[in-house]
Amino acid sequence: MLAFCLLAWPVAVTPAAAGQPGNDSLRCPPLDPRGPAADPDLYCIELIHAPDFPGASGYVELTPPSSPFGAAVTADGHHRFDLAVHLAGLPDPRVLGRYDGYVAWATTPRLRPIMNLGPVANGRTTVGPVDLDKFLVLVTAEPAPTATAWEGRIVLRGTSAGMRMEPEDLLALTGMVGGGAPPPPARGWRRPPMHPSVAMMPGVGRLTPPVDPFLPSATGPLPPARPREIVRLGDGGTLDLEAGLVGRTIDGRTFTMYGFNGQYPGPLIQVPQDATITVNVTNRLSLPTAVHWHGIRLENRFDGVPGLTQDPIEPGETFQYRIHFPDAGLYWYHPHHREDVQQDLGLYGNLQVEASDPEYFGPANREQVLMLDDLLVDAAGLAPFGRERATHAMMGRFGNLLLVNGEPDYRLTVDRGEVVRFFLTNVSNTRTFNVSFGGAAIKLVASDVGKFERQAWVDSVVIAPAERYIVEVRFNEPGEVPFANRVQAIDHVYGNYFTDDVELGAITVTDTPAAPDLGASFRELRGHPDIAADIEPYRGEFDRPVDHRLLLTLEIGDLPDPLEPLLNLDRAFFNPVEWSGTMPRMNWVTTADRVRWILRDLDTGLENDAIDWRFRRGDVVKIRLRNDRGAVHAMQHPVHIHGQRFLVLSRDGVPNDNLVWKDTTLVPAGSTADLLLELSNPGRWMLHCHIAEHLEAGMKLVFDVAAGPPPGRRR
Repeated sequence: MLAFCLLAWPVAVTPAAAGQPGNDSLRCPPLDPRGPAADPDLYCIELIHAPDFPGASGYVELTPPSSPFGAAVTADGHHRFDLAVHLAGLPDPRVLGRYDGYVAWATTPRLRPIMNLGPVANGRTTVGPVDLDKFLVLVTAEPAPTATAWEGRIVLRGTSAGMRMEPEDLLALTGMVGGGAPPPPARGWRRPPMHPSVAMMPGVGRLTPPVDPFLPSATGPLPPARPREIVRLGDGGTLDLEAGLVGRTIDGRTFTMYGFNGQYPGPLIQVPQDATITVNVTNRLSLPTAVHWHGIRLENRFDGVPGLTQDPIEPGETFQYRIHFPDAGLYWYHPHHREDVQQDLGLYGNLQVEASDPEYFGPANREQVLMLDDLLVDAAGLAPFGRERATHAMMGRFGNLLLVNGEPDYRLTVDRGEVVRFFLTNVSNTRTFNVSFGGAAIKLVASDVGKFERQAWVDSVVIAPAERYIVEVRFNEPGEVPFANRVQAIDHVYGNYFTDDVELGAITVTDTPAAPDLGASFRELRGHPDIAADIEPYRGEFDRPVDHRLLLTLEIGDLPDPLEPLLNLDRAFFNPVEWSGTMPRMNWVTTADRVRWILRDLDTGLENDAIDWRFRRGDVVKIRLRNDRGAVHAMQHPVHIHGQRFLVLSRDGVPNDNLVWKDTTLVPAGSTADLLLELSNPGRWMLHCHIAEHLEAGMKLVFDVAAGPPPGRRR
């Protein structure tokens, strides 16, 4: 009852006295669509005054704290926010009773736990942080600022955006559709399995995608796929790479899938920095294909984008790629033609580019290269894909079986005290992971195109599709350490968050001490002056005006009932990151011809392929990415830029103080990121969302970098 009263405070008086903001109230600032701040609808809480304090008003800014990742979350997946409380009209607390000041509190709808955020006053006060999913903020008059629970009078209260999720809105839609068992799926489809913790939305079970299903098939028995092999190539080396059918046995079940050279993942290609190699790719699939060498600043004609840099490699044909590796780091390769199908079925592999400096990384006892993925399966086998165009176009194709290097149960045995350097790549179509190693300390070292300016401790690693992170972990205690993905998912039917953890595997730590003992060097957070020196020439560009502004948004076409009403209700709240596929059947029936994901140039109004950006080699360009919270179904976007590298200067207007060169960055719903793009590579290049189904639904543009000698850095 108390929680209900805190939310409602119903009294029969004027609107201002009833707790509604008056015209002169201090309120959340309106969104500036061209500015750097996050959308206040998700990242600001308006404070409503109690009936007997009509002059008080305020709001709370929610800012993700500084993080090396696109989203700031705890190790168990709760979004973290730094809070700034803006207040006006608070009376002297002594006139209210025996109170010395005001205190801000955060609590859940169940009023536990209760967190004292600190004393506040008229004006702006930084408090927090908070890592609650649904929460209330209260401002009370208190006799002491350090109390563990409020005792005084409640003056203001507000609710986070997550509190807007209400179950009765969705359940009321059951009257909009007919009852009874749904008909069998049309066109030979099988309905994808529901998430075990979530009920199906009303009326969705009778729908089927308006395309035919597709799965690969073989005319005879297939040889079993082999675990990946390491291929070391020097300058001038050659590799023959064949994309073909393989038999994959996963969890005791055998599926017909794809593989490079019959392996899962594809061969791990190791090359020295500044090497140039040749890769002959032969297509043994029934579909056209091409290979994109993700993150590498290579010659444009070898970038692997059909229709832009090359013709598709038709079945039976071979294409020769010549790849130069200017940058040390971790990269990967995958198809760029119907990658929603081909990549998901196993066509991916890593490239390790070894730095010319042997001391590029610190010491480690061993290295592990891990590719994170998921796969959608049901009782009959692999869930089919759309033949003519992508299904799952709204939210992307989440899998329900999580994989590491193509297997569901990663295992590693190490000695006590070993330092392991993990090279992590997310190759999933859609899923953003939040991985951790039990309670073991994680040192963040590098990302897409090299090292951070300095190493940093992190509790977990948030890694979006196509991103890479390099971390070092020391395992101090003997026993079994879980390697897990820990997130908070949303049940939109009942309006709840729930824990959706999956153990990806385990590291067994023996009682034998590691040799050598690298504990002292592991405890040191090294700076990387070579990276700082590489970035230094660009620092004068950080505060320059923005050159281009992109809005990341969505339009929908003629979706069948009840999808559009459900989506309109769903717009009440979007998690900054959709961590888990909790609406699989609703998402399944949205196809790339009925959903159009958009990159909109806010300065010209042009969208996707109509955008015409032209640069010269040597230009430095500042780009602002804004993820539209007002889209029909806003969700995060991992934005990838081909053939170049960029710095993420700031997120939601907060400067980034530990820079790293990137080629892909995660932009959560309602959030904004400012990038500084270095254009070092001539040609025609893509910028797109790396959720495979969003790419298939149009979320891409092409920009031109003119050839010729470098003109020097330009604005």
